[in-house]
Amino acid sequence: MMYQEIKSSIEGFDIDSVPNERKPLLDELVDYIVHRIREGESVSLNFICTHNSRRSHLSQVWAQTMAGYFDIRDVHCYSGGTEATAMFPVVGKTLSSQGFAISKLADQKNPIYAIRYDTVSPSVIAFSKTYDDEFNPKSDYGAIMTCASADKGCPVVIGAQVRLPIRYVDPKVSDGTPDQAKVYLERSVQIGTEMKYVFHQVKASLHKA
Repeated sequence: MMYQEIKSSIEGFDIDSVPNERKPLLDELVDYIVHRIREGESVSLNFICTHNSRRSHLSQVWAQTMAGYFDIRDVHCYSGGTEATAMFPVVGKTLSSQGFAISKLADQKNPIYAIRYDTVSPSVIAFSKTYDDEFNPKSDYGAIMTCASADKGCPVVIGAQVRLPIRYVDPKVSDGTPDQAKVYLERSVQIGTEMKYVFHQVKASLHKA
């Protein structure tokens, strides 16, 4: 069962607020997911950013959560970068404030976190890694480029079936400022809302079939 605080957060996400100029890119992700499901295949999504520290983790967590919220089965979400650093701690604090249960599995330079959105589904495992890390899929996955620098820095994403540039402004611009918590929450809400739009459209498309 999904945690009530997360359900409340999701119910507050208004998919009608997604700008029209964003929808064609998001619809390409919808089409990819629907195609895989109709072919009877599992869906693997790898959200890629330069350092795998902020936007890619938010995207991974919200995409996996929305798959659960809309009961879209056999969806597996990952994240990676062009280099490994560490998940920025404010990302975890932001998700925690929205209802996620977060525990640290390994306390090291690059910590490993378990992020839960309900009482039964496997935790989302979050730590910084390169997109081709052994933890991530090697083939038959969708690559979602969440930042421009990773998109430019990875002219070829090995093993990806499709590559989609769904980019977000880096909340890092607010680090160390009084607006930091507000900016990270705004980015998390934006990403959560767009992932809600994606999986809402997936559900609608599958229902029509």
